[in-house]
Amino acid sequence: MAKRQYSFYPGCSSQKGASSSNYLISVQTMCEELEVQLNEIPDWNCCAASIGYAGGGELPRLTLSARNLALSEQHNPGQDVVATCAACWLSTREAQERLHEDQSLLAEANTALAEAGLKLTKEMPIKHMAEVLIEDIGYAELGAKVKRPLAGIKIAGYVGCQTNRPFGIAGESFENPKYLDQLVETLGGDSIPDYEKKVQCCGGALAFSEPEKSQEMVKGIIEAAYDHGADLIVTPCPVCQMNVEVYQDQINQTYGTQFKMPVVYYSTLMAVAYGRSAKDAALNGQVIPAKKLEAIAGK
Repeated sequence: MAKRQYSFYPGCSSQKGASSSNYLISVQTMCEELEVQLNEIPDWNCCAASIGYAGGGELPRLTLSARNLALSEQHNPGQDVVATCAACWLSTREAQERLHEDQSLLAEANTALAEAGLKLTKEMPIKHMAEVLIEDIGYAELGAKVKRPLAGIKIAGYVGCQTNRPFGIAGESFENPKYLDQLVETLGGDSIPDYEKKVQCCGGALAFSEPEKSQEMVKGIIEAAYDHGADLIVTPCPVCQMNVEVYQDQINQTYGTQFKMPVVYYSTLMAVAYGRSAKDAALNGQVIPAKKLEAIAGK
C-alpha cells in the first residue's frame, strides 16, 4: 500500500499525448519509487490560466478551477490536491484563496457549479509536486532511494517565476531559492548554487505574441548555465522546460550562438537516480538529448 496518497490534477500540458507528457511519465515513475499514489481527479478540466491573459473574465476563470476542486472534494475526500504544472498549481491555489475570502464570489461560482451537480465547500491544501517532495517527504527519504548517483553531472537549477512567487517552498528565498540545488546534491549531482538566472522569467506569455522578446530572455537563461559550466538545466515548470529547450535552434540562428543545452524535469533526474530506465525517465521525450543522463540510465 502506498505511504502517501494525493488527489492529482495533471493539467492540460502534462496529460498523455500533450506537449509535456514526458513530464507525466517521469513523475509516475518517481512516485512508484517513493510509494506515492496519485489519484487523478475524474473529468478534470483546464485550470483557465490562459484565459486570464485573454480577458475571459474573473468569475469564469475562478469557476473552472473551482470545478476541479469540487470534483476532488467529491471523489478524493480528505486528500491534498497536487499539480505538476506551475500554472495549474498557481491558478488553482489562487482560485481557492480568492473564493474562500469572498463569500459572494464563492456563491456565484457555486451557482454555476450547481448546473453540473457540484458544490465547493471545503478549503484543502493545494501543492506543487515540488512541495510534496521537499516538505512532505524530505531530502533524507529522497536520498535514501538513490541507486545510481548523478556523479559528474553539473546541473543548473532553474526554478522559474511561477513556482516561486507569490507562493513557493516553505522557508525559501524568492530571489535565491535553493531547493533544486539541494535536490541535485541529494541525487549525487553537482549543483550550481550561484546560478544567477534561477528565477528569471522565460517569457512564456510572450512566446507567440512577441517571440523576439521571449527568446532574448531564454538566451540569458541558457548563457548563464553555460557560463557556470552546466551540463544541463533542471526545472519544475513545463512552460519553462519547453521554452528553454525548443527555441534553442531559433536563438542560435538569431544570435549566432551554438546552444545545445538539455533541459529536463526534476522527476527525470530522480527516475534516473532511482535506477529506472531511460524510457521510464521519459528521456526519449527530450528535444535536445540529455546524453549524460542516458549514459547513467543505460548502466
